[in-house]
Amino acid sequence: MSVFLPIVLNWLLAYGYPVIWFAIFIASAGFPIPSALVLLAAGAFAQAGDFNIFLLAVLALSASVCGDSAGYFIGRRWGTKVIDWLETSKWNRFIPPSSIERGRARFKKQAAWAVFLTRFLFPALGGVVNLIAGADPYPYRYFLPCDISGEILSAVIPLSLGYAFGASWEAVGDVLGSFSIFALALLAATFLALYLVRTARRSRIEKIETAKEPAIVQLKKTGTVPPDNPAQRSGELPLS
Repeated sequence: MSVFLPIVLNWLLAYGYPVIWFAIFIASAGFPIPSALVLLAAGAFAQAGDFNIFLLAVLALSASVCGDSAGYFIGRRWGTKVIDWLETSKWNRFIPPSSIERGRARFKKQAAWAVFLTRFLFPALGGVVNLIAGADPYPYRYFLPCDISGEILSAVIPLSLGYAFGASWEAVGDVLGSFSIFALALLAATFLALYLVRTARRSRIEKIETAKEPAIVQLKKTGTVPPDNPAQRSGELPLS
């Protein structure tokens, strides 16, 4: 649990809706505040009559979309310069420009899903995705609908759970936290498996190409291809 959460909850009880909006905004912009836990607590307080659940949903959605947009435009303003610097600086020994280019091309293909899923399923990656989307740049007219649709789920799910479970919201928060960690671990394992499969496939292709090179060189020089049978190479068997 974040060290900021008790402070936010105390402010939430003392100052109400403005604290909720500001906490969700800065969490969406990338600050380490667990917005899902804040919304769970707010939903529980709404069940007790301290807040209006529908107003909470509107506030949470507007704050999260504004925070995501702030991260997007920060990436648009400075992210491109950082990527260009990485491609030309001494760091390209560790991060080859070709890898950066492949990563940007892959992100463009999957950007909509990346934005949508990191709103509620992988929220820890949301701030990074916002910056990358702005730096790439992924058009804002496409970013915004994906962001809103994902943030609707991000607001409704924890608020509903907090409202439904009331005083047990902390236990629900522990379950959601464990699920988020499991989802991140599964995502990392999936990417690692894909990387290993692609590496093995590339290595196999390179071996095949390397084995073909002597035949291609001889074909260019003499117009004949060296035999595959070792006995034919030594002259023990006829070539045909």
